[in-house]
Amino acid sequence: MFIDEVQILIIAGKGGDGAVSFRREKYVPRGGPDGGNGGRGGHVYLQVDGRLSTLSDLRYKKTLRAEAGTNGAKRNQTGKNGQDLVIKVPPGTAVFLAEEEVLLCDLTGDGEKYLAARGGRGGRGNAVFAGPTYQAPRFAEKGEPGDETRLRLELKLLADVGLAGYPNAGKSTLLSVISAARPKIAPYPFTTLNPVLGVVEINGESFVVADLPGLVEKAHQGVGLGHRFLRHIERTRLLLHLVDLAEEGREPLAALERINNELRAYNKDLADKPQIIVGTKMDLPQAQKNWAVFQQILIKKGYEVCSISAATGKGIKELLFRVAGRLKELPELKKVKKKREARFSPPYNGEAFQVLKEGYDVFRLHGTGLLKKIARYDFNQEEAVVRLQKYLRRRGVDQALADAGAKEGDLIRAGDFEFVYHTAEPDKYEE
Repeated sequence: MFIDEVQILIIAGKGGDGAVSFRREKYVPRGGPDGGNGGRGGHVYLQVDGRLSTLSDLRYKKTLRAEAGTNGAKRNQTGKNGQDLVIKVPPGTAVFLAEEEVLLCDLTGDGEKYLAARGGRGGRGNAVFAGPTYQAPRFAEKGEPGDETRLRLELKLLADVGLAGYPNAGKSTLLSVISAARPKIAPYPFTTLNPVLGVVEINGESFVVADLPGLVEKAHQGVGLGHRFLRHIERTRLLLHLVDLAEEGREPLAALERINNELRAYNKDLADKPQIIVGTKMDLPQAQKNWAVFQQILIKKGYEVCSISAATGKGIKELLFRVAGRLKELPELKKVKKKREARFSPPYNGEAFQVLKEGYDVFRLHGTGLLKKIARYDFNQEEAVVRLQKYLRRRGVDQALADAGAKEGDLIRAGDFEFVYHTAEPDKYEE
């Protein structure tokens, strides 16, 4: 199934916890702390795989999680880093922040890689905190949680040439004749439900052609199927605008203008793309009758025009030589520049936090970096709790709570953690 848009939640791996351990070996008196650091959590990458042509592999995988780092151990053993998660996407995938519709990157080249979520740092073991004045620390840090981001992936097919036109204008038939692609062909509208790519080779040159579902009036507003696939035309360098010269009830020139208007309504740059207007079904008498007037008017308007019959092969080779020549003249499409980096949780800088009052005696701390720092303290370790209190006082958080009206015994919430506000100065466990 062709899927060209998905939303996924990516979660990088949590860092491993540091260890609290002391050397206890025979004949080694006063061995000291030897708790090792935790391993880093796995990162999440998006990587282009040229063998893919759709996002269908991600349709049912709404949450993707990298591996967590393992905890530190005694004898200063550092935990193993979590394995990175690499999500394979097809060429032409644009990556957006789902909640803000901010473009993060545009992945086009095979093997191109993008760091989308960073794994959490491992916690430090108690051996790191030992010093001349504090020789037996009985605490260690917990590992940081990994970054969590909701992304929207949008696929825009990479093709040199796009086939545009009304349903049943002959787009699928033409693609089946000029390439090895086998799109569905039938005498009713909207036979093509999904874009189909075909590789064309002519005189030692090759290029990719995309057959897109037929457009109708008001397609940019959601009428018909074409509006779902207009984005794929944006990647092409040249449009072959197919017009059925034998269709009854639709004047060829009017059909041409209506489709161009739909392209312009969706994106004003689409209608300005280089076009070759192709009159189709020239094996039918009605098409031959309309061709002379159709060709004369379009040439006066400055269009490049040709006619073909996919049924008999008439004009096909001439069209392909003309397309190959135009592609040599046209510049390569410029890659969309990355607008911003992925959203990583920032380190705490002592300023980026807020204190909000939630109730009579309840206050909440806000600030991504601050909450991430607090989460590294193990509330089950007495020394860690005292160190956290000193840290908050040193960074000005205690003063901010006091300014907001916090009193002795009030409940303070920070993310998933809760603790009681105390104004007494801690008198032990220097940091």
